[in-house]
Amino acid sequence: MHFPIETIKTKKILVIGDLMLDRYWFGEVDRISPEAPVPVVHVARKEDRLGGACNVARNIRALGAQATLLGIIGNDEAGQKIQALCHEADIVPHLEIDAHIDTTLKMRVLGRQQQLLRVDFEQKPRMDTLERLNHQVRACIDHHDVLVLSDYNKGVLTQVQGMIAYAREKGIPILVDPKGNDYQKYRGASLVTPNRTEMMQAVGAWHTEDELTQKANKLRDDLHLDALLVTRSEQGMTLFAKDGRFHEDAQAHEVYDVSGAGDTVLATLAVTRATDMPWEQAIGWANKAGGIVVGKLGTSIVTAEELI
Repeated sequence: MHFPIETIKTKKILVIGDLMLDRYWFGEVDRISPEAPVPVVHVARKEDRLGGACNVARNIRALGAQATLLGIIGNDEAGQKIQALCHEADIVPHLEIDAHIDTTLKMRVLGRQQQLLRVDFEQKPRMDTLERLNHQVRACIDHHDVLVLSDYNKGVLTQVQGMIAYAREKGIPILVDPKGNDYQKYRGASLVTPNRTEMMQAVGAWHTEDELTQKANKLRDDLHLDALLVTRSEQGMTLFAKDGRFHEDAQAHEVYDVSGAGDTVLATLAVTRATDMPWEQAIGWANKAGGIVVGKLGTSIVTAEELI
């Protein structure tokens, strides 16, 4: 199967969703604090990476397509860093600034490459900021080949149904990484990609593959989706489409870090579907990309060269 890199380079993908900055502090641990039974980390290196919807756009760009990012940041250092990293990654940012909130920031402290602590800073955007963002949505959708909605339940996709309806009216494929158990808001999307836990939240537990197939196809029909992809960690991923069920076994040889793997899978599906590749072939590439990225530390990318 040929990865259509030259065609992908001509495609424009719009990502709308919750923007985050992933901050890593790397260090060494050689003693326990005398103040409390916790390790003391001597920080030797700091690194910031694009996270959340930003990481989806970063992966899209790494795979060769053009990426535009629409979302909300605060008027703070983390927001400025997201803008700078977007420019470094050659992502086109359309970012609304909400001066009343902090940019979503996940700060991880690692000792000897093992995560010891994560501290999150987050606030949901104000309604007036959401309205300003929504004024940009239609104009942005009009100039892109695929719409990707990356929902981390931080508030940016509060009015997601209108985005889906407009993109569907324009005949633009809509790929959604969902959050929560209310999937009605994603009605009319082309593809929704829950992981195993998210799928259970949406339809309940299953005990056999046949039961999963029944639940998945019912959800797909209820939401008028073209396809539903359930990512299942070590069990690979399973696509439920109108023309059948397609399964890909996991390809990871060694799992180092699963954070951001869903972003890579979503990005790979976006760029391959932009070329009109059939779903069953697209998930083959997405599965391969996911198997590569879990072997890397933290929120990472997979390049087209790694897939070829």
